[in-house]
Amino acid sequence: MDYVFHFGDIWAARDELISGTLLTLRLSALSMIFSLIVAVAGAFARTSGPAWLRAIVAAYVELIRNTPFLVQIFLIFFGLPTLGLRLDANTGALIALVLNGSAYTIEIVRAGIESISHGQTEAAYALGLNRYRTFRLIILPQALRVVVPPLGSQFILLMLNSSICSVISADELTAATQDIQSRTFRPFEAFIVATGIYLCLSLLFSTAFATIERLAFGGPREGRR
Repeated sequence: MDYVFHFGDIWAARDELISGTLLTLRLSALSMIFSLIVAVAGAFARTSGPAWLRAIVAAYVELIRNTPFLVQIFLIFFGLPTLGLRLDANTGALIALVLNGSAYTIEIVRAGIESISHGQTEAAYALGLNRYRTFRLIILPQALRVVVPPLGSQFILLMLNSSICSVISADELTAATQDIQSRTFRPFEAFIVATGIYLCLSLLFSTAFATIERLAFGGPREGRR
């Protein structure tokens, strides 16, 4: 093999890579926040809501988890305009990430809620707390401690899935890398650099979630030592 690696052209396009990385971080952070909000509401509905609401949330979870993320992006970005709702690429990417991520996160939060002893719920009711206050004050704080590690892993996968949003020309890292390699004809170098950036982002998020767990809950639970 006589291929000679040359990263000079990639370095010259570093501003594009930085811009794409920053958008990836923004998309990931916003989708994580909104996914968690939707997941908490959805998990509450699945565990404490009326039967019709539980059925709707369950159908949503099954629909999203059993269809490809790529198809979901296309449906949002290319399908909604036929209904009169036209989105720019970055907004469409964010909505797709939130819809996809929240379906998986709902199940993670629901499992955490169901791991809490039902006796605590009965004790809260006996003390006069209603269903919502019991969930917010008793169940959710304990469930979050259980679900932080799997949530961290899920959110890292969500960040990596943001690369698929390049198919609708969202200006994230993969799209920037594709533009650079098509202009410089250096695909190996461009995607090697992109791979390194994604690896650094994954390690960054992993460290951030571990720090959040340590600060919020005082370190790892006994069961994981």
